[in-house]
Parts: sequence; C-alpha cells; structure tokens
Amino acid sequence: MPYVECSIDVEAPAATVYELAKEQERFPEFMPDVETVVVLERHSDHVITRWKTLVEDAPIEWTERDVFDDVALRIEYALIEGDLDTFEGAWTFAQEGTTTHVVLSVEYDFGVPTLAELIGPTLEKKVRENSEMMLAALKAEAELRTAPQSVRGTR
Repeated sequence: MPYVECSIDVEAPAATVYELAKEQERFPEFMPDVETVVVLERHSDHVITRWKTLVEDAPIEWTERDVFDDVALRIEYALIEGDLDTFEGAWTFAQEGTTTHVVLSVEYDFGVPTLAELIGPTLEKKVRENSEMMLAALKAEAELRTAPQSVRGTR
C-alpha cells in the first residue's frame, strides 16, 4: 500500500503544536486545501470528524477517527468511510531543544488498482504535496500563536 511520510521543524513548544493539531475544525482557517472539517463526536481521547479537501481542484470527502495520546504527543487517524479505501497514519510531535519536530505519516489506497497502476506516482506526489502543505500551515499557525504580541500584530 502506498505510504508517504513528511516532516517539519516548528519554532514552538511541542505541547502547543500538538494542541493546535487537535483543533482540526480550525484547519480550514489556515490550510488552503482543507475546505471543511466538521466534528461529529468529541470525546476526551478521540474525535470523529468529517473532512472535505481539494486535490487538484477535485473534492475528496471522508470521515475519520483521530485518537489522541496526550502523553506521547501523538495523534493516530484512520478512515471510517469516504472516497478512499484506506487512509490512515499518525502525527507525532517531538521536542528538540526549542523546536518541535513534527512527522505526518499517511498510508492510503484509492481502491482502484488500475488507477493506481496508471497514475500511482502522480497520486503519491499529490499526497506528499498535501501533507507538506498541512505541515507548513501548522508550522505557520503555531509560530504565529507563540510569537510575542508585538510580532503577531492583528489578523
């Protein structure tokens, strides 16, 4: 099954970046390709969310379960239903000095073997680009959130 892993370093405390990543319903505010994230259920250790994103201007929708490990600063997610057959992975947040190393892993399957054979490298590139966009947007938002008020200005 195709697998993509991307990472980024964020100039913010790991706990801050992790808590921001748990606020998935806010992702459309600062992630350009994320159209909507609706929280269907919220529990202390997990959420069920409905997502709509754009890949090459084509909407993709799914429902996923995200499990939060507040001690390990890890979020594991898995598809419940949607436009893909498989979509799962994890976000990890590791404090390294004054920065946080964030890793986003994605295992996916669009469920159409002939499509995967024909455009597999293109699909992988799009999943990688989308993952990198999410990480860059999370980095920008986390660094803005932790910047001194004089640097933040107004939004």
